[in-house]
Amino acid sequence: MKNPLIALVEKQQADKVAELNKTQSDLIKQPSERNIPEIRVGDTVDVHFWIELGEKGRTQVFNGTVIAIKGEKPDEFVTVRRIVQGEGVERIFPLLSPRIAKIDVKKTGHVRRAKLYYLRERVGKATRLKERKKGEAETATKAQKAEKKAAAGK
Repeated sequence: MKNPLIALVEKQQADKVAELNKTQSDLIKQPSERNIPEIRVGDTVDVHFWIELGEKGRTQVFNGTVIAIKGEKPDEFVTVRRIVQGEGVERIFPLLSPRIAKIDVKKTGHVRRAKLYYLRERVGKATRLKERKKGEAETATKAQKAEKKAAAGK
């Protein structure tokens, strides 16, 4: 049998944790409310984020290729890589950070990997990715493609 005092303390702690979780979820806005587009690995993006310079601040743009997405919402992080004067630069952005003003998707890359860490070893034009066409059916299976071929052949 549990000590009533210990049970009371555990209940109070559980209530505090539940209250903190509720206030935290209220503070975090959903991506749809913040106009954050659907981002995938291989996309070329412009991330507009707020930086503070002393007492002043401004919005800075970091453009590059998304090489990794880690975590799940609301704790999702995006790793963006670009080349500056021959050196690779990577930044990790929390997607729901209030410092991110907006994210623009410039191009969508066609990749078959969840992480593009192999781009770190490549230089120059070798870092380019094939572009995913806008009308490309992402959910089309081989059977659906075969049916289309058969229908076109009749």
